[in-house]
Amino acid sequence: MLHRFIASIVGLAVVTVIAPASAQDYPTKPIKIIVPFAAGGPADIYARFIGARLTDTLGQPVVVEDRPGGGSIIGTDAVAKSAPDGYTLLMMSNTHTVNETLIPNRPFALMRDFVPITPINYSDLLLVVHPSTGITSVAELIKQAKANPGKLNYASAGNGSATHLAMAYFAGMAGVEITHIPYKATGEAINEVIADRAQAVIAANIGALQFKDDKRVRLVGVTSKARSKFVPALPTLAESGLPNYEFTSWFGLLAPAGTPKATTDAINAAIDKLLKDPAVQERLARQGIEYGAMTNADFAKLLAAEAERTKEIVRLAGVKPE
Repeated sequence: MLHRFIASIVGLAVVTVIAPASAQDYPTKPIKIIVPFAAGGPADIYARFIGARLTDTLGQPVVVEDRPGGGSIIGTDAVAKSAPDGYTLLMMSNTHTVNETLIPNRPFALMRDFVPITPINYSDLLLVVHPSTGITSVAELIKQAKANPGKLNYASAGNGSATHLAMAYFAGMAGVEITHIPYKATGEAINEVIADRAQAVIAANIGALQFKDDKRVRLVGVTSKARSKFVPALPTLAESGLPNYEFTSWFGLLAPAGTPKATTDAINAAIDKLLKDPAVQERLARQGIEYGAMTNADFAKLLAAEAERTKEIVRLAGVKPE
């Protein structure tokens, strides 16, 4: 996972490379971050949060444009086809590494058509159920699902999303059948559970943590390997009967392939600087978010490793390629 990968590179020697003069000229005009997901979702929120601060750091306006559709394919393809000059960036998530397996006929390849800039943050996910189910634990959810194959349903932010794969992975490991109902955004999926039109959802902290004291829903588990510091009383799925379960949602920035390294280095440095701002760290912590930037090269290694790892998750989840 992202946080373990970051930890594994702590302590490595850092070699400072003096950027060529062209990096000092970037940026000279507004920068666009394309979000290939619905407005109001975590990717959109993070892009606008980071974009506003990059505007101050880089000295040029950073605008965010939502281009949802096709399970992130439409907006992602638009960035892949953009000029490789650092003025059109992609807010990506682990949905993109999943799509390397789930959507084999996509018009781009992650490692071929993009250059990594940096991850931005990562988040555990929370398993949320409606109280009308009578479910108060992960074990009870598994018991009900086994007794009623296909009768329980869960909401997600769309096919291939983290909310979809996390629950499908859960069902696959638990050996249960739960019906998937895809929506367009995490907020919409959670609202369906609140309204009791769906019985469960697994959603990232930014969407679900605000409901930890809300009697309309019940939080029963967290997807991290160890208990979350944000909800320490909540057991992990791993300690609730699924010992190898672990799933994290994360986001990062990519640029079109061919973007000069001096340019991606400049963006990387700006992201690293703003993530070290205590005010930014405090804001992210309130949303249950961990922050973490890394070098372009280390992010490339992470992407390759995650794309490979999610092949096994997709297999266990039983999600079929489109």
